[in-house]
Amino acid sequence: MSPELTLMHREVREIPSAVERLLSQGGEAIRTAAAAARAADPRYFISVARGSSDHAASYLKYASELVLRRPMASVGPSVNSIYGVQLDARGAVGISVSQSGQSPDIVRLTEALRANGALTVAITNDAGSRLAGVADATLPIHAGPELSVAATKTFVTSLVAGLWFLAEMQQDADLVAAIHALPAQLDEASRCDWSAAAMAMDGRSLFTIGRGPSWAISNEAALKFKETCLIHAESYSSAEVLHGPVSIVDSDFPVIAFAARDKAEASVAETADALAAKGARVFAVTDKTSQAITLPHVRTGHWLCDPIPAIVSFYAMVETVALARGINPDKPRHLNKVTETV
Repeated sequence: MSPELTLMHREVREIPSAVERLLSQGGEAIRTAAAAARAADPRYFISVARGSSDHAASYLKYASELVLRRPMASVGPSVNSIYGVQLDARGAVGISVSQSGQSPDIVRLTEALRANGALTVAITNDAGSRLAGVADATLPIHAGPELSVAATKTFVTSLVAGLWFLAEMQQDADLVAAIHALPAQLDEASRCDWSAAAMAMDGRSLFTIGRGPSWAISNEAALKFKETCLIHAESYSSAEVLHGPVSIVDSDFPVIAFAARDKAEASVAETADALAAKGARVFAVTDKTSQAITLPHVRTGHWLCDPIPAIVSFYAMVETVALARGINPDKPRHLNKVTETV
């Protein structure tokens, strides 16, 4: 199968246009929801999500804490759907992220948070979904149909929609401007040549690392290695990987280090060099390392936006790894596009 024939390849290439569509069509919903959230003056946020959507929520957690100075906690949907607990959510904004908006446990927890005092916001690709129907506000991500099982453009548009919502809440004009400049930067990112990293992925276990918002991107990358390439990958914070996991590193052990132009970049670069010194073959989304291999990368107009083009470059690379291993990345074994968890 040639790359041009995979749905995943096509959908990665569609990411810039999907983000452009979100920016041109999603503004009213995002600004209205942000105004309501700003008026509510929440003391904290609660995120509700699973899988890739939970990685998007992790990114938004850092954005909330670093921009709004409001903590965001991830609540497992089973707290309500399995254990039947009604959380006291007074003073909170609940952000539920689901590309399909159909999973019963996500819907039920969102409904319960709303009933118990939270202002609830749904980020979804289906404005007519069950999730949209129970939330106070819905932010459609305007990704268009996504047919490959592996989420790519819905993940990126969820990041952008959530970040834009938080930027509007904070009325941060610089961040809003940087978000609106993303489509051209994401197009450039989709063409970055990560073939050196692709060739190093030989099927053995590997690490992805990051810190802060880039750690959320590292989590997403590790998942994609598992679901599209059948390669075991573990994601760690660069602050944690040297505390125990490093014991399994041996000669040419593959590592991808994700970094943005932020206050964590030096820490990630230092850890990348430490792993390289122990024999790992480390590829880094930063030029601040001395021993790791720098991957081509795109920087944006704001450090919080920098992780977004990095995952686009990664998606383009990981699809080629799957094909090289004889795997169709559109249809990972044992997986369906929509998983409805109760």
